[in-house]
Amino acid sequence: MDRIHFLKTLSMAIVTKPLMGLKDWKNIADLGAVSAKAPVLFIGHGNPMNALKNNAFTQSLTALGNSIEKPKAILVVSAHWLTRGTWVATTATPKTIYDFGGFPKELSEVVYAAPGAPEMAKETATLLKDKAIVQHDDEMGFDHGAWTVLKHMYPNADIPTYQLSIDFYQTPQYHYDLAKYLSSLRDKGVLIIGSGNIVHNLRNMDWQNENAKFDWAVEFDETVKKYIDEKNHQGLINYTKLGNAATLSVPTNDHYLPLIYSIALQGDKEEAQHTYESIEHGSISMRCVQFG
Repeated sequence: MDRIHFLKTLSMAIVTKPLMGLKDWKNIADLGAVSAKAPVLFIGHGNPMNALKNNAFTQSLTALGNSIEKPKAILVVSAHWLTRGTWVATTATPKTIYDFGGFPKELSEVVYAAPGAPEMAKETATLLKDKAIVQHDDEMGFDHGAWTVLKHMYPNADIPTYQLSIDFYQTPQYHYDLAKYLSSLRDKGVLIIGSGNIVHNLRNMDWQNENAKFDWAVEFDETVKKYIDEKNHQGLINYTKLGNAATLSVPTNDHYLPLIYSIALQGDKEEAQHTYESIEHGSISMRCVQFG
């Protein structure tokens, strides 16, 4: 796979309108009792080819899925659904989206056929009404920020799943404040996943050495880890003040913003668990964090 194809694969696409309508999935209240508050995750999803791999990263995802109580529904905030305004996917039967190019055919043959959660999605939109006008997209499927992760965590694809878009025209502080409105979903057993990468610089990647670690990438990733552990949310929101390491690590913040959603939902007494950490190809952080 050449560099141009890889860049094309992970480039962001701005989506601004919904696509097609399907029947509703039943309300989350009908899916059974919840015995514990659902955790919040941030997953550094990295290369889409991880969907097909059995490696330390994908094994950590499998272990993570096995370690927490099975959620009643899953909400994913992915770096790969960027929009003008905020959208929620109300699709009843979401399709697997192959939002990349230049990869082996077998990757585009993977189907993650989890049901949608239209009623829960509509409830989510209602929760956000005081902060944003949330539009419904009744055709949005699962982008690769969602399904390449969930394939390993929940391979049976039997949990109702939906996505919330990232308004790419808003600030990190806006997204942090918006995410706060989602907290009650955790009490209903909804697992919320921010899927992106803390360090995500494709242009400076060392294509020949998967184990390379650029000093600036390590510096920024470790600073973010420190801020997460200290619950220094404002420092994470104001990451641009962290100098050249931040500039190089986050050339565009599409992959960083899902972290902002995850930290916003951290409970006051919840400590962070770093379920996986590594730097790949010099400039991609695969750090994954669990709250709760």
